[in-house]
Amino acid sequence: MTARRLPTLLDAHREALAACRRCAHPDERVLPIISEARRPRVMLVGQAPGKSEIEDRRAFAGRAGRTLFRWLEQAGLDEPSFRRDVYIAAVTRCYPGPSSSGRGDRVPSPEEQARCAPWLEAELDLIRPALIIPVGRLAIDRFLDNEPLDCLVGRVHRTRVRGREVALIPLPHPSGASSWINLPANRALLDRALHHLRAAFTRLGVGRARATTRRTA
Repeated sequence: MTARRLPTLLDAHREALAACRRCAHPDERVLPIISEARRPRVMLVGQAPGKSEIEDRRAFAGRAGRTLFRWLEQAGLDEPSFRRDVYIAAVTRCYPGPSSSGRGDRVPSPEEQARCAPWLEAELDLIRPALIIPVGRLAIDRFLDNEPLDCLVGRVHRTRVRGREVALIPLPHPSGASSWINLPANRALLDRALHHLRAAFTRLGVGRARATTRRTA
């Protein structure tokens, strides 16, 4: 597959994903969230959409998204650039509902994850990303060994994904329901991860780096 064909293939994929009703969600407003990027070299993989996405129909549209995009600003990408150049995927694509504890969203069940898995696998095969950014425990576990976050965040990992070696830079979940980020040592690990992301974005020509290259060419 050539890079020239990727936008057309992703358009067809998005159309099929938008029509997915595999989970038969009882709330008809709950629909799969679709990424805007058309020529991505980088993928971000989250856990699942939040409640805000029911109305906004954009990934990371709520408070957790505002936190995430503040982090990404530190890595050199503003929100419009990130949405344009990075394909935002997730382990599951529809809002799973609130947690029974009343704090945060419910973690998608193994059955829900299995039903959604082919969408992510198809995207990985289509995009063949040079870099994957897994955000939160569920997404990190999809690609890396189940180790404590402080052993995973702040590092660049190389692993095989769908038969290809890919760089991964994991981030903690930006939700206020997670207290991990409140420890100073963990905040330092996040800062290190954002430093690695900035270097990767520059190397891959993503976002502002790519726009600057075009202006000076």
